[in-house]
Parts: sequence; structure tokens; C-alpha cells
Amino acid sequence: MRISERGQITIPKRLRDRFGLNRDVEVEITPVEEGLLIQKRSSVAHPVEGVYGILSGAVNTDDYIEEIRGQ
Repeated sequence: MRISERGQITIPKRLRDRFGLNRDVEVEITPVEEGLLIQKRSSVAHPVEGVYGILSGAVNTDDYIEEIRGQ
């Protein structure tokens, strides 16, 4: 493979098919000791993102914890 003038590479079709790298699939490129790692971007959200913002800004966290504990 070669890198184009615009920094693009072409992943061979047999590898795209094998790993499900279809059109418009987002990938992450991570530097590793051996070079670069290309992975499909995970669609699973981080667990914190699922609860982020669940409390309104006016709620004190300590008060909320006491409330749910029934104190």
C-alpha cells in the first residue's frame, strides 16, 4: 500500500470484507509500539456517558445520595 499525496490509503477489498470495513464506517488509528493500529470505532458508549447529566445542576450530590438512601 502507498499513502497518496492527500494522506489517504486504500485497504484491500479482501481485508475490508473480512473485517466489515464498509463505506462510511468510522475507524480509529492508535499509535502503538509496533506502528499504527486501525480499528473500527466502537459504537458502545462509555458507561459514564450513559449517566452523565442525569442530575440537574441544582441538585447537590450529597443531598441526592441521602435521599435515595432514605435518610
